[in-house]
Amino acid sequence: MSIILNPQRVQTVLASCLFREGEDTADRVEARGVNESFGFHPERLESYRHDVSEMLGELPDEYRSSRGGGNSFRNACLDRHGELWTGEHVVVDQLLVLGIALGEADFCLPRELWDSFPFPGGMPYFMVKQ
Repeated sequence: MSIILNPQRVQTVLASCLFREGEDTADRVEARGVNESFGFHPERLESYRHDVSEMLGELPDEYRSSRGGGNSFRNACLDRHGELWTGEHVVVDQLLVLGIALGEADFCLPRELWDSFPFPGGMPYFMVKQ
């Protein structure tokens, strides 16, 4: 398993960026993934920019806007070495949401066009802005 990209690291970063009880959420950074939406603490989110960028950089080249232009959410459980880094798409969604919140990732097409994709359920494509 990759040291850089693994489910535990994604989930640790995500949990660290969420608000804690009693914190003011007025300045939250909101991001919506495929299945989940989150509101992040802006300073803690920013403090993990390098980590999120590093993890997104471990996805295959097809996901980079400058190379492949994006790929299916369905395939993002494989890393750039072709190895399975997670078997759960909920973790892929968590990584994607962190990337969206930081402006490091985005969907290739608006949500209302996802049904036009060939996979059942309109599996979206996303890109990493690197």
